Amino acid sequence: MSQKENYTVVIVDDHSLFASSLEKLINTFSNFRVLYNAKNGQDLQQKISKENKMPDIILLDINMPVMDGFETAEWLSQNHAQIKTLALSMEDDEQTILQMLRKGVKGYLLKDIHPEILNQALNELMERGYYHSEKVSETLLNSLNPNNHQKNLDFRENELTFIQLACSEMTYKEIAVIMNLSPKTIDGYRQDLFKRLNIKNRVGLVMFALKNNLTKI
Repeated sequence: MSQKENYTVVIVDDHSLFASSLEKLINTFSNFRVLYNAKNGQDLQQKISKENKMPDIILLDINMPVMDGFETAEWLSQNHAQIKTLALSMEDDEQTILQMLRKGVKGYLLKDIHPEILNQALNELMERGYYHSEKVSETLLNSLNPNNHQKNLDFRENELTFIQLACSEMTYKEIAVIMNLSPKTIDGYRQDLFKRLNIKNRVGLVMFALKNNLTKI
């Protein structure tokens, strides 16, 4: 068990009032304290280069000027992989969540969460190395459904191609062009796979593909 009294947190968010309120909240948690705030990814880069101490966790907004959350998450993953990044955003669509997970974030939370959930997320991030919110956990559970595991690994070649392309950032229309199929046919693949695998969205499909080694990030 670590003897460390406090884990350190940095908040990256361009809304000063929110960031200030969040800092005060986190500083009330028994084993966390905020080192500083940054207004965007570029500001974070400058502050990290000047500070002697690296944070344990970065709470990262997505929609920011100059350098947004996607660019920042990618930079952190490439340059400071030891820092655990937790996305904290108002965006709850699956494409955004999928893209941030692919950029290397270890969890994804919405800004309207209860303080106790945030505290739990920070602790699990340090203990397990990741935190899956209810939204992400639901897709994980669906993709790991043991009743579907064996029968659903028998995919046709076109289905495998579709799954692999769906794990990219391509739109479904772009996938249709690549596969030389109509958007209606691609939509049919999508609906059939969602039903067969008992998943609800594209994030769940990616999680299934990763778990069963159908693709790699």
